[in-house]
Amino acid sequence: MADSSNNVIAFDPAHVELLFVDDDNEFRGAAARRFVRRGFRVHEAPGVNDALRLLQDRQFDVVVSDMAMPGLTGLDLLQRVKELSPECEVILLTGEGTVETAVQAMKLGAYDFLSKPFSLAELETLIQKAYERRRLNQENVQLKAVLERSQPKVQMVGESLAMQEVLKLIAKAGPSDKAILIQGESGTGKELVARALHDHSSRAGRPLISINCTALTETLLESELFGHEKGAFTGAIAAKPGLFELADGGTLFIDEIGEMPGVMQAKLLRVLQDGSMRRVGSLQERRVNVRVITATNRDLAAEVAAHRFREDLYYRINVMSLDLPPLRTRTGDIPLLVNHFLGSGWQIAPDALRVLETYSWPGNIRQLINVIERAKILADDRFITTDELPAAVLNPAVTAPQTGVAPTIALTLPVDDGTLSAIEKARVVEVMQKQKGNKSRAAQVLGVSRRSLYRLLEKYGLDGNTALSAEPTPV
Repeated sequence: MADSSNNVIAFDPAHVELLFVDDDNEFRGAAARRFVRRGFRVHEAPGVNDALRLLQDRQFDVVVSDMAMPGLTGLDLLQRVKELSPECEVILLTGEGTVETAVQAMKLGAYDFLSKPFSLAELETLIQKAYERRRLNQENVQLKAVLERSQPKVQMVGESLAMQEVLKLIAKAGPSDKAILIQGESGTGKELVARALHDHSSRAGRPLISINCTALTETLLESELFGHEKGAFTGAIAAKPGLFELADGGTLFIDEIGEMPGVMQAKLLRVLQDGSMRRVGSLQERRVNVRVITATNRDLAAEVAAHRFREDLYYRINVMSLDLPPLRTRTGDIPLLVNHFLGSGWQIAPDALRVLETYSWPGNIRQLINVIERAKILADDRFITTDELPAAVLNPAVTAPQTGVAPTIALTLPVDDGTLSAIEKARVVEVMQKQKGNKSRAAQVLGVSRRSLYRLLEKYGLDGNTALSAEPTPV
């Protein structure tokens, strides 16, 4: 469990993979039973060769080994452990401790050297300290990776009912620590929601690592997720931890999971089932404690029905789903978003803002950000007008988007020699007449909010009755 007051992860023996190596069966058995009762994951080996076989198959956090054993010694084991698993901490035990032996063990990378006799409580304290150092070293690696992959945090902006519902679900689902599937069109802010879920969880002080499945081939995706050993494939000049290891204790966000190849889906399912994984080119099993949040712009239920996505994986990642609304359905949020992305000291002309409010935004918030950034480059005196908006936004295609949503004013108006204002007024009058003055239905057909419709009526000196009786302006 995490201490939410300072984001410090409390020591949990259930996360510690512990290996006892000793040819004294009585001592080894008693120690193993004691640490099992304390909640540790305990494994035993009567000698170095048996220990090495276990180390080939499993990643251990701490190895406790006797120094003097028949055949290979504890020092021999220490050297092999540091070759196989440099991050593993080793505690050596001896009944014949000398300063020279202790110095040699520490030079070879031992965490500590304990002389017999000692109490098991004393050994447990040492094991906990060794594990904490291992975690600290791992956190340093994770922090470096997070800094390399970090992106500026973006505030979630929106007062529409759709966005308020999203924020409520984030507040409820964030602390649950369960797998969440985020669904929505490209550009709707799925990674931003994943960050918010992470920030609302007990893992907020731990890493949040992101990966996009569309950006990598199957081979590279496997290496990125699970890591690889030196020589595992051409170009693997050194061992590299995967994102699951870097996110251990934190959250891994897998974007566009609907694009993940079938073979990788099976490997991902295994990690989600029991937390175990292997690096590419390794037989050594590693365990991770990671919350997985996924996202897709596909209909995964349909993909399952078409046998393109594993049904068992779908139910594993979809403990709860969170659907993000496209920007065209939350036009009332556009002024807030525009002001947020413009930043302090910038202004936008009312007619330019109306154009942004009536555009359909097929690229959603990502497209809006790009339009704002482009306008800021072109603008004079930190003031944006329609002159700085791209032609595609000012004069979008006449055909409506294939979304099943009513087209906006800008999409339904013909482009001819008339002025934009005359065209806009004619369209408002036409829709108000067809909807018999019902402003809610008229706003829906026009693809704008009721507030935007009222502004348009006021702009052209129209009220409901005037619009019903008015003749459309010739254009």
